[in-house]
Amino acid sequence: MSVYVIRAFVEIRERLTVNEAILKRLAKVENTLLEHDTTLWDIYQKLVPLITPSSEKQKKRIGFQAKEPKGKYQPRKSKKN
Repeated sequence: MSVYVIRAFVEIRERLTVNEAILKRLAKVENTLLEHDTTLWDIYQKLVPLITPSSEKQKKRIGFQAKEPKGKYQPRKSKKN
């Protein structure tokens, strides 16, 4: 009978060591995932301003820009009879 008890304790010990190894591995994977999450979040935060169009920025127009009122050089309207 004592042989069966010893075998049972040996089996329990083996299962506990396997569980402990699995738990350590899972903890390591979880830490790696948390590091990747924070890194990806930082990258996302840096990319958001580049992706979203900004309404404040206006394109500079190329060429000569007259600083006079617009009405002065408008073409005359033709009279229709």
